[in-house]
Order: sequence, then C-alpha cells, then structure tokens
Amino acid sequence: MSTLVSPVAAEPRTGTAAPAVVRRPIPLSRIVAVEARKSFDTRSGFWLLASIGITALLATGAVLLWAPRDQLTFDSFAAAIGVPMSILLPIVAILSVTSEWSQRSGLTTFTLVPHRGRTVLAKGIVAVAIGVVSMVVAMAIGALGNIAGSAIAGVPTVWDDSVVVLLHIVLANVLGLLVGFMLGVVIRNSPGAIVAYFVYSFVVPTLAMVLANSQAWFRDLQPWVDFNFTQTALFDGSLTGEQWAHLGVTGVLWLLAPLTVGVWMLLRSEVK
Repeated sequence: MSTLVSPVAAEPRTGTAAPAVVRRPIPLSRIVAVEARKSFDTRSGFWLLASIGITALLATGAVLLWAPRDQLTFDSFAAAIGVPMSILLPIVAILSVTSEWSQRSGLTTFTLVPHRGRTVLAKGIVAVAIGVVSMVVAMAIGALGNIAGSAIAGVPTVWDDSVVVLLHIVLANVLGLLVGFMLGVVIRNSPGAIVAYFVYSFVVPTLAMVLANSQAWFRDLQPWVDFNFTQTALFDGSLTGEQWAHLGVTGVLWLLAPLTVGVWMLLRSEVK
C-alpha cells in the first residue's frame, strides 16, 4: 500500500519567514496609455479619429470655395470646422466606453484591472485629451485656411476671434464630448448611445425652442434647465456671471448627476 504525503514548503534554514510579495497596483498613467493605444490600434478607431482632421480640411476648403470675400475671417473658418467637431468628438467618447461591451473585451479589461473606476477614469482622460488635441489641430487648419483665403482673395487677414473666445469654443466642445461619454457610461451600447446623443443634440433643443417661444414661463426657466442652451452661449463669446451659473446648474442636472449614476451602475453590473 502506498502512502500519499502532502508536500510541505521548505523552511528557510535561518528560521526567518520568507519576505512578503508586495504587489503594486497598475499605475494610472499605464492604463491611460493603454486606453489611448486602444483608440488608434483598430481600423475603425483610426479612421474615426482621422475623419476629424479630414472633415476639418473639407470644411476649410468649403469656406475657401464658397464664402464671400468679406466673410473670409478666422471666425468663419472656426464656425465651419466646429460643426463636424461637435458631432464626431462625442461619438469618439461614446465608442471609447461602449466598445468594451459591444466587442466583449470588458471581461479581459476588468480582469486585468479589477478596479473598474480607474479604467473609466482613464477612458475619460483619453477622450478629453483627444478632444482638446483635435480642436487645436482643427483650429490650426482653420488658421492656415484663413491665411490662404485672404491671400487668394487679396483681402486683409482678419483674426476676429480672441484667445478667450477660442478657449470658450474648446470648452463647449469638451462639454459636448463629456455628454457623449456620459451616455456611453449610462447606456453601454454603441447604437443606443449614439441615437440618444443625436436625440439630445437635435430633437431636445428643437422642442425646447418651440416651448420657449410659446410659453413665457419656460422662456424664463430655460437657462436653468437646458444644458444645450447654456452650452450654445459659449460659442457667442464671453459669459456673464449669471450665464456661468446657468452652465453650472444645467451641467449638474444633465452631465454630472447622470454620469455619477452611470458609473455607479457600471461598477456593479455583470460583465459577460
């Protein structure tokens, strides 16, 4: 009859205990770097980000071809470029979150980084960074278009947007991007989140405008409850103290509160 003997770990000859293994958490900077690489390393992701620069070039070319000579100003180029930016950047933010569920990579991601909150934070940092860099590149393209357009038309180069105005435009687009990010966190489904963003961006403002034009009580209340309305004020230049208050209150209602609930749900949802 054979006897099974359980193996026993050998004690150190010195009689002291083995040093404990210290496992350090993955640095946030490494998670951010991975999330940034994930935004570029797929064909769809690459072309989605490339389309930001392509549409900026197309918008600049459209202004050069069809704008009257007296409207060849930097503000015209910035306005033309801002339209595709306001659509593409939120979609980039949405897909940065929903891809973990639509491509079923969430199980791998959250196994490697069990603290989901750090991954969501890294995705948010990458989305905002992409938005800011994209806006800077787009404005540089618009500036080149402004110089080229005035030279071709033989008119003075007009720089009618100050640095403060440009910063307000960047802030407005970043807020729109964060709305897309919030919808991605809450819905966690790419088609659903994209449709929800277009409803928020185009259907809700139209209904709010109709209601404000027909109901005096809502006309006075709109700045305190309509985030789209307060965001639009950022494109018009400097804001008054009351307008900043409108932006803060509506931002809490439409962005911060839903994002908090969405992150809470994401941290507790089952990943399949």
